[in-house]
Formats: sequence, C-alpha cells, structure tokens
Amino acid sequence: MHLGLGSNVGERLQHLERGVLELRREGVHASRLSRVWVGAYVGTGPAQPEYLNAVVEAHTSLAPLDLLARTQSVEARCGRPPGTHLRPRTLDIDILFFGGWIIRNSRLVVPHPRLAARRFVLEPLHDVAGLENPAWPGLAAQLQLLRKQQPLQVYGALRLRPEDREASHA
Repeated sequence: MHLGLGSNVGERLQHLERGVLELRREGVHASRLSRVWVGAYVGTGPAQPEYLNAVVEAHTSLAPLDLLARTQSVEARCGRPPGTHLRPRTLDIDILFFGGWIIRNSRLVVPHPRLAARRFVLEPLHDVAGLENPAWPGLAAQLQLLRKQQPLQVYGALRLRPEDREASHA
C-alpha cells in the first residue's frame, strides 16, 4: 500500500512527520519513506503556496474504507479543517495504491485517479517502489514527460526515529 502525503501550510515538514506518526497510531505502519519533494501547486483554482510531498509505503490490516476513515481522522488531528479540498492545508493524505486492488465507489477510487498527472506523486513513489505497477502501466514514461512540465526538487528527508520508520528509506 502506498500513501501520498502533502502539506503547504505552516510547518510543512513537521506536518508530514506528524502524519506518519499519527498513521502508526492508527495501525498503518511505514515500511519505507520517500524523500521529501517541494514544488508548486498543481490543480485548479487560485494559486497556493508550495507543497512538500512524500510517499509512504506501509502495511495495515485495515480494509480500504477503514483506512480512508483513519487517514481523514489523522488529517483532522493534524489541523486540517473540513472542506479544504483544493485549498491550502496542513496535511493531505491520499491512498495511491492498496496492493493490487482496484476500487471505484463514491467514497474511494484506487489507484488514485490523478496520480499519473502529478510529478509530486510519481517522484516520491519512484523513491520507494519504482514505477512498474500492473494496476497502472506506463508510469515511468509518464514521469519522464512530467519532468519537462512540472518543476520539482528534493527538499530533504522526514526526520523520524528508527522505531517510527520501521526500516524506512529516506
């Protein structure tokens, strides 16, 4: 399972780190962490501050909709108010992949429907998992195209203790 984390308000790196810790308290255990990437907002609506983004490769015994509820709870505890979709936020957590599952319902779509259009997702996903995924072929080629269109750079790493990272890669 892979989760995308982003923050563009306040102490962005701290929000990402707290998100990983809060996910662990919810039964979502990080096995690998990407580097943290910084880049401009990609989406509709007015301009927003730059985002920090990372991907967490994790494992859990939660079912997908239970995981969604837990990620939303973590976002709220980390200061994200309701109704901030497409607005600046302290923490955003997206379920990118859930093993080989394909989920399409009114509450959750997995693989994440916009991941192939977002370099800020593909670069950190490449850090932890590579881009060969049978649920979404062609991601490596798509990343090559996005590198020409969406500026992005490495910001640093999540600063977590080894016991919080569980053999993570940073």
